[in-house]
Amino acid sequence: MRNVVLLTAIIALGLTSINAQNIRHDQPSDSASTWQVFKYDTNNTWRGIKHAITRPLHWKNKDFEKFGGLVLGTVALSLADEGVSDFFRRQDNSFPQPIQEFGWYFGSPQNYLLANAGLYSFGLFTKNEKIRKTSVLIISSSITSGYIQIISRSIFGRARPFAEEGAYSFRFLANDGDHLSFPSGHTVFGMTMAHAIAKQFESPWTKAGIYAIGSIPGISRMIDGAHWLTDVAFSTVLSIVVVDSIDNLLYESEAYDYPKKEKTISWNLRFSGNQIGVVGTF
Repeated sequence: MRNVVLLTAIIALGLTSINAQNIRHDQPSDSASTWQVFKYDTNNTWRGIKHAITRPLHWKNKDFEKFGGLVLGTVALSLADEGVSDFFRRQDNSFPQPIQEFGWYFGSPQNYLLANAGLYSFGLFTKNEKIRKTSVLIISSSITSGYIQIISRSIFGRARPFAEEGAYSFRFLANDGDHLSFPSGHTVFGMTMAHAIAKQFESPWTKAGIYAIGSIPGISRMIDGAHWLTDVAFSTVLSIVVVDSIDNLLYESEAYDYPKKEKTISWNLRFSGNQIGVVGTF
């Protein structure tokens, strides 16, 4: 419930300064006031949310095929859920406690949103467009994927590993903490921020380091016995898809200055007889 309140507060803040039918696309000038820049960024945040949420209405056959592949891949990967969960839970006493605690606090909505607010405020008051753009991408993607995650976990009502009911125990429309496993909120937040930030760098080594940090919340939650492997895997794909969708909108509408890149990471779901996963090609 607290997650819903926090995310709703951000959307409400954006709506107070938005006329959805009259959105400015021209960038504010160097002499624009802080308030004008803030309104411009808020409008772009709302545009990003609306764009990502309505994308399924514009899907083509290829998009439905990708979604079907994601569903089938998730179902196939669930065969490994219980074995993988047992392995991670056995690491609870040996895994470095500071890293595990970082994963918990970083993926918690309160801390996550405060960190984003601080990042955006720095970009706003220093008039750093790259930081502002990154923050808008993070915030709009987090709200979108966060709400999808909140609604989905309540609908599916999947039992968490520590509930000791097995990986295929579902209590649809559940509202108790033991049955809110799928998808993983900590993973959604961690990978959303990681992917949004990693897109701002060219070096594959820098990207790899950022993704490694972003994966900590999901890993720590599996060690805690709070999520299955498929909860984390599905949430990772969800985060990447939402961030890429909103980033493409901001790029194509020229909402911010994007450097011209000849080569970017191409993300694909790979599903074969002995291989399931998300593959990023540099």
